[in-house]
Amino acid sequence: MKRRIRRPLPRSEGPWAWLTAGSVAVSLLMLGGLLLLISVRGLGHFWPAPVTLVELEDGRAIAGRAVRELPLVGQAGSERLYFTGNRDLDGRVWEWVPVSTIASQERPVDLVVLERRRYGDFIGRLVSVGPIEPTAHPLDQKAVWSRLQARLQAQMTLRDERDRIERDTLRPLVQRVEANPSDREAREALADVNETLRALQAAMHGEVVIIESVDGRRLEQPLDEVLHAWRPNAMSTVEKMMAWGQGVWRFLSEGPRDVNASGGVWPAIFGTVLMVVLMSLLVTPFGVLAAIYLNEVAHQGRMIHLVRIAVRNLAGVPSIVYGVFGLGVFVYGIGSSLDEWFFNDALPSPTFGTGGLLWASLTLALLTLPVVIVATEEGLARIPAEQREGALALGATRLETLTRVVLPMALPAMLTGVILAIARAAGEVAPLMLVGVAKLAPQVPVDGEFPFLHLERKFMHLGYHIYDTAFHGNDVQAALPVVYATALLLVLVILLLNLTAILLRHYFRARHGVLARQP
Repeated sequence: MKRRIRRPLPRSEGPWAWLTAGSVAVSLLMLGGLLLLISVRGLGHFWPAPVTLVELEDGRAIAGRAVRELPLVGQAGSERLYFTGNRDLDGRVWEWVPVSTIASQERPVDLVVLERRRYGDFIGRLVSVGPIEPTAHPLDQKAVWSRLQARLQAQMTLRDERDRIERDTLRPLVQRVEANPSDREAREALADVNETLRALQAAMHGEVVIIESVDGRRLEQPLDEVLHAWRPNAMSTVEKMMAWGQGVWRFLSEGPRDVNASGGVWPAIFGTVLMVVLMSLLVTPFGVLAAIYLNEVAHQGRMIHLVRIAVRNLAGVPSIVYGVFGLGVFVYGIGSSLDEWFFNDALPSPTFGTGGLLWASLTLALLTLPVVIVATEEGLARIPAEQREGALALGATRLETLTRVVLPMALPAMLTGVILAIARAAGEVAPLMLVGVAKLAPQVPVDGEFPFLHLERKFMHLGYHIYDTAFHGNDVQAALPVVYATALLLVLVILLLNLTAILLRHYFRARHGVLARQP
């Protein structure tokens, strides 16, 4: 019987190389498409889009920004969605218009968009700006626009002065009075400061801007409620780029407004970065020490093998389970005990017995601990045994061998574990909902008051801000651009934190690369 000879596989690349290359290409395209989507939708939110004046066949007129156009269901033609603003006049800010009912549309240069603290944007025309006086005579549009810009700049100056006095003068005086109610000097200074603040508030409340919608309805808007104003149809490309940059800066530097649907995300940025840094400082030493014990100290028997299996299984536990553990152990257990021991006078209002920055950082440190342990232990296992033996042969002790030879060579692996921990922890939301994140916490946990870093305070997080804005807002359609912008910012924050760790890993790898040869 003739024996069949098995032919060896060809040494050429074959179809598998093309398959793997195609998989990598598809993955990169999907990632690039995701980043492109959130970048265009998020950054486009700050661009001053043109405002269109639409006259319908029934005689109505609306003014707004065209958002998107969809085909009519079961009918010919399409309908267009406009953001019309003017919530206090119409009770809504969106309107679907069938394209076939549009008689004419234009973009007048005199249409103005006002960003307000309440009721959102107003789209219409300026009538007059000035003190509250019923006999005010309207000026031409150019003069009214110039006066509005001057008054808004003055309002911004008054607002900044008020905020500075409240932050630098009022708050310390209030703390002095609370600490020592008999401090007469502090009470007198507090009365003077309150009088100054009342004068500033009176100056801010003394002017109004009269605005008119395109259908002729007028509104007296207090000027102190107006934050910004622009005429998008009259702006050049350079002016729009400058306005876009200012909008991005306000988004990064201001706090949220209007149930997180507008304003900025600075408290969420600060809270996310601070929590990740604290989590890294907490998880790194414990993860490294555990890996050192498992690989360098402990006897490699069945018990250590079971511990390794348990550590790897912990990496797959759902994050909400860690949140429940943190709530029960850290918040209700340790936190309540700390309140009874050190803050008994403040009870029943809890200090550490409620969610806060410390418990959130500890919970996420516990969540990412298996990642750091596994990555560090794998790095220790890759170090050739000759390095340890050579150090011992030269007279070094085991401790010196570990601290001066093994650990420096394992630093890249440790930083790899930290990078993976940061990438997972920065995007987690479920456990934070139980152990300290807040919907709105405009005051960041770091200030000039002792002890400067307030670990007991609640904080804002970019991931939870996305979740809350997208699902718990009053107007989901208006919140979508903010969601995209915040998602892009969260990706950039994670990328920046990871790049910092990657650069450190590259530095240590280059420094000890000669010694870290594979056996």
